[in-house]
Amino acid sequence: MTADTAATAWLTLPELVEVLGEPLGRVRRLLDEKHLVGSRRGGAFAVPAVFVLDGRPVSSLRGTVIVLQDAGFSDDEVIDWLLATEDSIGRPPIELLREGRKSEVRRVAQALA
Repeated sequence: MTADTAATAWLTLPELVEVLGEPLGRVRRLLDEKHLVGSRRGGAFAVPAVFVLDGRPVSSLRGTVIVLQDAGFSDDEVIDWLLATEDSIGRPPIELLREGRKSEVRRVAQALA
C-alpha cells in the first residue's frame, strides 16, 4: 500500500449503502459492473471514499477501471494507481477524474497496456 492509499478514507459496504442511498444489492451490482472498485485492506471490504462524488460513483471511473484491468491490473493495483501521484500528470488520476478530465487519465492508462 502506498502512502497515498494509506491516507485515503475508505467506505465499507454498509457505509456505501448510506452514502449512495442504494440497497446493498444495488451497491454490489455497482461493484460487479465496475462502477466502483474496492479491496479488503485491514479486514473489511471497502472502497476509497474519493471514488464517490455527490452521492454517486465518479462517472468516468468505470471506463478507466476497465482500461486498467484490460492492461492486467488487479483491483488492488487499479486502486493504488488511481490514488497515487502519476508522474506524467503530476497528480493522482482520481483527482482528474473527479474534475471530469477523463481523457488525460485514460491516455496514460492506455499507455500502461
